[in-house]
Amino acid sequence: WEFNGSFYQPSAFIMMGIPGLEALHHWISIPFCALYLVALLGNCMILFIIKKTQSLHEPMYYFLSMLAVTDLGLVLCTLPTTLGIFWFNMRRIGFDACLTQMYFIHILSFIESSVLLAMAFDRFIAISYPLRHPSILTKTTVIKIGLAIVLRGMVSLLPIPFLLKRLTYCRKTELSHSFCFHSDIMNLACADIKVNVFYGMIVLLSTVGMDFIFIVLSYILIIKTVIGLATKEECLKALNTCVSHICAVLVFFIPMIGLSMIHRFGKNIPPLVNTLVAYTYLIIPPALNPIIYSIKSSHIREALLRALWRK
Repeated sequence: WEFNGSFYQPSAFIMMGIPGLEALHHWISIPFCALYLVALLGNCMILFIIKKTQSLHEPMYYFLSMLAVTDLGLVLCTLPTTLGIFWFNMRRIGFDACLTQMYFIHILSFIESSVLLAMAFDRFIAISYPLRHPSILTKTTVIKIGLAIVLRGMVSLLPIPFLLKRLTYCRKTELSHSFCFHSDIMNLACADIKVNVFYGMIVLLSTVGMDFIFIVLSYILIIKTVIGLATKEECLKALNTCVSHICAVLVFFIPMIGLSMIHRFGKNIPPLVNTLVAYTYLIIPPALNPIIYSIKSSHIREALLRALWRK
């Protein structure tokens, strides 16, 4: 088919599962179901424990609750289409439905990045100014930070669906994943996509990019403060409170950076690699975060054990 300049917008897109392994989709769905189940149960458990345990009603755990809600949102965004392909070979998704899924996936990703930054700020205040920590991060301040994070993600990404709807598309409608990404949809267009590329890069750098830079700066300041502590035991105790957060940051940002690099520069990378990195980015962090915090946070672990003991 040759593009003749007329406006064309497909009624639906065709999503892909794992390229080259279509015959094994039913078997592949087993580990995916396990990851989704761990993510759903783990994050619900975190929220339940924080709500029921009065001693956990402090900024660190309020931010952890925000992280758990965001992870649940990411899971619920990708679960229907992913398992729909693996179980029932339901590969078709409407154009508007695809834009809606894409919008919420990107919003929740940006919110998770911002929540991780807020958690880094909380650790910096708690270690550098322990006596002022309760007065700086009050409950009202935490709520305002949460609202600002959500508003920032919604407003910065609001133009993206409209920028995609203005494009004319080629007859090719196959997406690279079992969910909708901005760059994936954009690359199916037959029109000039420079505005989409430029705006996408600006938003990514001004949100997730800045978040990552400020997280790194926060830990530089934390390390500087920790080095000034009197004893080795105090240093280790202070750093131990950051281990779970550092793991969550690495689990989230490494696949995200990898996927961004692949979408922009990885034209010769095999489709299977692209697909696996995308699944790692959207499914692994929601499943691992509850495990990381349950293992490393003694307060959550003790609250979980008390809840199980009562049962």
